[in-house]
Amino acid sequence: MLLKPYLMIPGPTAVPERVLQAMHRPMINHRGPQYEEMFRRISEGLKRVFKTQSDVLTFPAAGTGALEAAIVNTLSPGDLVLSVSTGVFGDRFAEIAGRFGAQVEKLEFPWGEGAQPEALAERLARDSERAIKAILLTHNETSTGVTNNIQALVKAKGDHPALILVDAVSALAAINLEMDAWGLDVVVTGAQKALMLPPGLGFVAMNERAWEAHSRAKMPKFYWDAQAIKKSLGKGQNPYTPPVSLIFGLDEALKMIDEEGLENVFARHCLLRDALRAGLKAQGLKLLAGDEDASPAVTAVLAPEGMEGKAIQKMMRETYGITLAGGQKKLENKIIRIGHVGYVAATDVLVTLSILDMALTKLGLPIKLGASVKAAQEILMEG
Repeated sequence: MLLKPYLMIPGPTAVPERVLQAMHRPMINHRGPQYEEMFRRISEGLKRVFKTQSDVLTFPAAGTGALEAAIVNTLSPGDLVLSVSTGVFGDRFAEIAGRFGAQVEKLEFPWGEGAQPEALAERLARDSERAIKAILLTHNETSTGVTNNIQALVKAKGDHPALILVDAVSALAAINLEMDAWGLDVVVTGAQKALMLPPGLGFVAMNERAWEAHSRAKMPKFYWDAQAIKKSLGKGQNPYTPPVSLIFGLDEALKMIDEEGLENVFARHCLLRDALRAGLKAQGLKLLAGDEDASPAVTAVLAPEGMEGKAIQKMMRETYGITLAGGQKKLENKIIRIGHVGYVAATDVLVTLSILDMALTKLGLPIKLGASVKAAQEILMEG
């Protein structure tokens, strides 16, 4: 049977044909006026997506590299850092800070649940000497399908002077985030999620408080030095040779976001999440995250009792051509994760649900074929 591939994972995500075609353009001089004009346009477009007036710095890196840049440009060895973690990527942000010599204290929450602002407020209230220099937050925890309420967490911080560093790698351009209005000091994202590009570009936005911290930061850096990026940005350039083909693609991807409208992009992601969750529930499947914390970018589904998550992935991929993500760390083989971020439409969700029905039936789960699709269709028609 012919298999038409569907990439339904939370990253790298499917790349639109328009973006692929843009990336195939002939190479140009990255120090010439044609590149400078394009890069200035891109930099302004990124500000709109970040909802900030601050410069957005472009790094030749995936999301993890940009997270490292956020740490080393604002902190010093020995700084006390509070990590608010709800899964694998919250833990990774903390690990990066620890590797560079920060003293990391974790405020952990059960996987599948969102971070509680009350717990953050209570911990900060005990920091009478204001020893905590930074708070690490994850907007969208890809490993569990949970979106944390960043606005509420920032409110819980109150007047504590700690910097707020936000991992928005799988959230930005999929879930509303307002850097300036919410008082976020550093926001990080990557190209390979809602920005609809292949991996290889990371983005860091820093406000005035973050730049003040940068002037005191003692962690080692050279390639990741934000000041070098900012200095070149003023000339419409990069300090080192950029991945020009990805920059071509980014220019086109930002045009697509502008054409759809950023608020419409957010609404689409929420609608697809609701339709997918309705379909999964219609088959009696259990979801890891509750409705109140459910991510618009990825949904984690518990494998039915007696069935391995990897078996479901294998059936979907090898028999039907649909690639789903698995669980990580302590959730390995216990869940499957369905990505619906970036270049994803209602048809993709309906196809995935229909095929998942067939795969689960072949694996021996007694379900009613088509029930998931019907439930999703009802949500989509209302939307």
